[in-house]
Amino acid sequence: MKTRIAAVQMVSGPDIAQNLREAGRLVAEAADRGARLVALPEYFPLISGSETDKVRAREKDGEGPLQDFLRETAARCKVWLVGGSIPLEASLPDKVRNSCLVYADDGRRVARYDKIHLFGFTRGTERYNESQTIEPGGEVVAFDSPVGRVGLSICYDLRFPELYRAMGPVDLLVVPAAFTHTTGQAHWELLLRARAVENLCYVLAAAQGGTHPSGRRTWGDSMLVDPWGEVLDRLPAGPGVVTAELDPVRIAEVRASLPALQHRVL
Repeated sequence: MKTRIAAVQMVSGPDIAQNLREAGRLVAEAADRGARLVALPEYFPLISGSETDKVRAREKDGEGPLQDFLRETAARCKVWLVGGSIPLEASLPDKVRNSCLVYADDGRRVARYDKIHLFGFTRGTERYNESQTIEPGGEVVAFDSPVGRVGLSICYDLRFPELYRAMGPVDLLVVPAAFTHTTGQAHWELLLRARAVENLCYVLAAAQGGTHPSGRRTWGDSMLVDPWGEVLDRLPAGPGVVTAELDPVRIAEVRASLPALQHRVL
């Protein structure tokens, strides 16, 4: 049976309360449009000019206002909510885990994934080094949902196809992200469509997209890609919702006509 799914795109800033209100509004919009599963972008509650702000906002696993928001929003909107990412406690006091939490439509938490691959990039004055404030995760995570088997990843993970292979066959890959404008312009769509084609599944990408109050520019272009690599819906920039149907019959047809997953040798 076809199921509608959605990605929320945001341009988050330093005001957590304002970001939560905007996220709640957009999740409700996706639910009103019939989405059964909704994904938020990476760090939807906070993007600021200081990388240490997220350390101050980090929560203990299982408690805190950010986790309360996700649980309550999933239950109120009656959706399976993939909570983009929020900062959770790490083993060191000056770092966080960049964590994606998933809640069922009754508010029950069903999965947690901690970002494994940490972004580093230098070009002229543009520099990023996530390892300074983020502690990497180490577990591959997939879970069962009303839309099928779902695999979790976050942003820079998208560049590492072996992560997705390690999940085993899934029906949907979810990629919350805050791709930089520079790298997104060059590689975002290319990588998303490649992951869909090589895994013969849908890919739902929920991105930060625009110029943030800090001056940071994220690429956006949230989209849903089908197992043949076709983009079903997208939003180039600014806040909003991307939505389309996930069709298990489409997955089965593509895998039957091109059984690449069965042909794997390595």
